[in-house]
Amino acid sequence: MTTSETAVHLTVADREALGKRARDRAPLEAHAGWQPPVGRRDPVTLLEAQNATREPDLVPVRHGRMMASAFTFFRGSAAIMAADLATTPTAGLDAQLCGDAHLSNFGVYASPERQLLFDLNDFDETLPGPFEYDVKRLAASFAIAARNNGFAPSDVREACLTVTHAYRTAMAGFAQQDTLDIWYARLSEDDVRQGMESVRRTVVGSAKHSKDPKGRAKAQVQSQIKNRIKREAALIRRGEAALEKARTRTNLQALAKLTEVVDGRVRIISQPPVLIPIRELGSYYGLDPVEAEDAVREIFERYRQTVSQTRRQLLDHYRIVDVARKVVGVGSVGTRAFVALLEGRDARDPLFLQVKEATRSVLEAHLPRSAFANMGERVVQGQKLLQSASDIFLGWSGGIEADRSYYWRQLRDMKGSADVESMVPPGLNYYAQICGWTLARAHARSGDPIAIAAYLGSKRRFDKSIAEFAEQYADQNERDYQAFLTAISSGRIEARQGV
Repeated sequence: MTTSETAVHLTVADREALGKRARDRAPLEAHAGWQPPVGRRDPVTLLEAQNATREPDLVPVRHGRMMASAFTFFRGSAAIMAADLATTPTAGLDAQLCGDAHLSNFGVYASPERQLLFDLNDFDETLPGPFEYDVKRLAASFAIAARNNGFAPSDVREACLTVTHAYRTAMAGFAQQDTLDIWYARLSEDDVRQGMESVRRTVVGSAKHSKDPKGRAKAQVQSQIKNRIKREAALIRRGEAALEKARTRTNLQALAKLTEVVDGRVRIISQPPVLIPIRELGSYYGLDPVEAEDAVREIFERYRQTVSQTRRQLLDHYRIVDVARKVVGVGSVGTRAFVALLEGRDARDPLFLQVKEATRSVLEAHLPRSAFANMGERVVQGQKLLQSASDIFLGWSGGIEADRSYYWRQLRDMKGSADVESMVPPGLNYYAQICGWTLARAHARSGDPIAIAAYLGSKRRFDKSIAEFAEQYADQNERDYQAFLTAISSGRIEARQGV
């Protein structure tokens, strides 16, 4: 569906028919499985191409973070999977894509009303495109994470089926809702807590009513039941602790962690290469301190012009105190990212803004290019379209060089993420449910939920096909990961671990 002034408004019946006809182009079973196409590009070459515009001193750090596991490699290799997805069948039903919808790019953050919400939280690769791309990357991430956690093959498959089933059934629900109901839909902290409690009750109930297999002593069975209940209780406690921890991730917490007081003035600490303040950074970009400060003020003013009038008035209550380069994430390492410390009424009234470079989406090599000339604006507009509520300080700007773009947001606003590496199967399955629902809601806001739901259908054919794809793509990711490690051991690329 288009969103221009000349948009064609089809009837519900027409939209359902559109979705069903899409099966002629891409039958549901066509999504099953994965085989690398003939002439598939070397995965390390794709990563090297990305490094060309990145900070040279941080490229080894990126590689070091990616080599930790097959899962961290997957997190940093969105460009590789984008090239692979371009060879897979699609139904022709587009939505605004996250572009990098792996399970660690979901989490909690504070809404403008100061309520914790669960949602997508990374939009560096956002672009309109086939809805299947996000679903396949999300399902593959569950397969890879489950294997990384040592799950049995049946539990790996269950996680893949769960996330896809959650997406399909959520989309069916959104297809029945009014447009504004979809737009206002969100997953709150209370929703997440209730879901975790439901998981706990289910596990306890199933454990207590499990049958004793022949040949096992009653004491052994009871011990295993107690251990299972104990593991789930620990999982719930970790989930609740993560929500509580998110509430502590505020500007004041960042102030205590990232700054020091020297000669009575607050400034950002120096922790090279992860955190380098502007007073030490001029040599990196050929600027003296005065030129660097002037450039910061100029770029801040460009950003200020992209937010609403009310937000500009709010920003006018702050002044920039310090700026530093800050390394963030896995796949983003090496792109330019900064943190700006602003001060309101006094030193105990801080605001930390993250200024992150926005390059072209990895999907743009395979899909129509973004309509936005500034890649920071592409990220911001995509985020506003996909999230149920967005940061009030979202904006964009150019940089010192004319060919670089940036987007701005709060560094810490009660942001929190799940500890995926510690999850056991029931916990990962619950996480799969809320991630699948959230992705469906994001796509329903920008795409046509009626057509997509009609395409997906009411049976499990799509679920099974995507699960099969996810598991086989996890095999491909493992092969690519091993090729990546070989490139490091041979000296082809450099890696620096522990940073």
